Amino acid sequence: MRQAATVKNLDTRSADGAAEGTGAPAAPRAGRPLLVAALAAIGASLCCVVPFVLLALGIGGAWLASLRALEPYRPLFVAAVLVLLGLAFHRLYIAPRRCAEGQVCAAPAVLRRQRLIFWIVSAALLALVAFPWYGPLLLG
Repeated sequence: MRQAATVKNLDTRSADGAAEGTGAPAAPRAGRPLLVAALAAIGASLCCVVPFVLLALGIGGAWLASLRALEPYRPLFVAAVLVLLGLAFHRLYIAPRRCAEGQVCAAPAVLRRQRLIFWIVSAALLALVAFPWYGPLLLG
């Protein structure tokens, strides 16, 4: 009986993002744009960072030249990174928070932690995107 009561109290979301039974909309999630931006940054730096890392590890071969085939798509990946980081910034700093009192997303510590993670991830992604400019300096 106790287990059934626990399952009944689980927070479920409807298609519009509202918590069922509460009428409160779900909080905006900044994590998804950051994840997609990270994937786009990896794609943007694939032609430059991956060969450098593989060579640094002692892994080489003629097949490394095939990674340069993605270089024409680099501007698209860079644009995706910047747009998605902008979306995450908007959700964290500009868009009003839509949390009901008592929800985890309403706690100031959660927002501070999300913003800290955003800036750490942004710095790492921008370092990956800028690698073609400072990468040759590392090689010599």
